[in-house]
Amino acid sequence: MTAALQPAAHAVPKLDPRMPDAELAHRVANREEAAIRLLTKRYNQSMFRTARAILREDAEAEDAVQEAYMKAIRAIDQFRSDAKLSTWLIRITVNEAIAKLRRAKRTADVIPLAADLPAGEHVYDNYESDRPTPEESALRDEARRLMEARIDALPEAFRAVFVLRAVEELSVEETSQALDIPEATVRTRFFRARALLRDALAREMDSALEQAFHFAGARCERITEAVVARWRTGG
Repeated sequence: MTAALQPAAHAVPKLDPRMPDAELAHRVANREEAAIRLLTKRYNQSMFRTARAILREDAEAEDAVQEAYMKAIRAIDQFRSDAKLSTWLIRITVNEAIAKLRRAKRTADVIPLAADLPAGEHVYDNYESDRPTPEESALRDEARRLMEARIDALPEAFRAVFVLRAVEELSVEETSQALDIPEATVRTRFFRARALLRDALAREMDSALEQAFHFAGARCERITEAVVARWRTGG
């Protein structure tokens, strides 16, 4: 299914980015390069996030997305216009990512059993300790800084109760005595402080999730160009 190439000097026409999925699929089926480019630009991010969630590695996810696109382009005639194109593409992506994961597991090194090891060597000798990696330590430090910032932002009365109860792990009675406030007030302020923290951290999480596995820019262009290049040569 090699496509006929246009002269290099002739620019690929741009299509309306709001084109309905059914029409876009029809144009892809007609082997229009502009349609393939629009298809990838429209669905790169959702397909990458899907593959990344399964494979947990950027490079592996990119490879899976490219393979999914090639399979989708070859099978685009099977797409039913009454279905959602995004759902169809994501299903193909999931299948490709899972297959890739299974292939990786089959080729993974087999960990020797203790009986296979040389005398005196233990099965866990080659494992790293439970100490966190530098990346894990950095993530923990960042989480700690975020938590400290959100605690600092609590109203003073709530902050003191929260630090004594949650950080210093004082009892309600000890906190009451330390701050010279009724135990009922300690309970109320601690409950309120936790609610405020949850809300603040939830907002931070929502903001972070919007940027999770952000796709615009070089990665999007790289996958688009890779898919088009493979399509031009017959995949």
